[in-house]
Amino acid sequence: GKLSLIAEFKRASPSAGQIRHGADPVQIALAYQQAGARAVSILTDSKFFSGSLDDLTRVKEKVRLPVLRKDFLLEEYQVVEAAEAGADAVLLIAAILPRPSLRQLIELARDLSLDSLVEVHTERELGEALEAGAGILGVNNRDLATFQVDLRTSESLIWRIPGDRVRVSESGLRCREDVEFVRSQGADAVLIGEELMSAQDITERIKELMGW
Repeated sequence: GKLSLIAEFKRASPSAGQIRHGADPVQIALAYQQAGARAVSILTDSKFFSGSLDDLTRVKEKVRLPVLRKDFLLEEYQVVEAAEAGADAVLLIAAILPRPSLRQLIELARDLSLDSLVEVHTERELGEALEAGAGILGVNNRDLATFQVDLRTSESLIWRIPGDRVRVSESGLRCREDVEFVRSQGADAVLIGEELMSAQDITERIKELMGW
């Protein structure tokens, strides 16, 4: 019954630019763990997020929490890379994956003992993700084309996700009221990155956001 936090490590993003230049992933992830996060998301894309697979591996070696590889995964080898780097799960974005590829990558991840967090932004993408067998659905409140954030995306989609799946609200959660809103819509977990990475005191900011 407790809303879970997937806390994200990213030094930069296309929408925000540099967020925490030179940040150490292990130090940040340990702060997340201490504050009560249930999983850590690691941006491994170098071009847009200043990340790497090495960030993920270092975190996995030092932190007890499950680790998600968050990246633009399009090919099978990238899922294999994630497993070899120590990931427990991968992000698959429905908007950039054709339906057959989405199913194929979910099945490959399962074969490699990885979970898949399948990200959706529209009702059509949600239908495709469910049809492909997604067990963890992430509703992204940010439009990937415009970078605009609207929490009504969670409002319109979360209730459509069957109760036997894990429902995650992602992006644009900046205050306690935002977190409570998506929880009221049925979210089981929230994925928060920028708001934590830009905080001076990460532990206190998590407590404020989550009400812990």
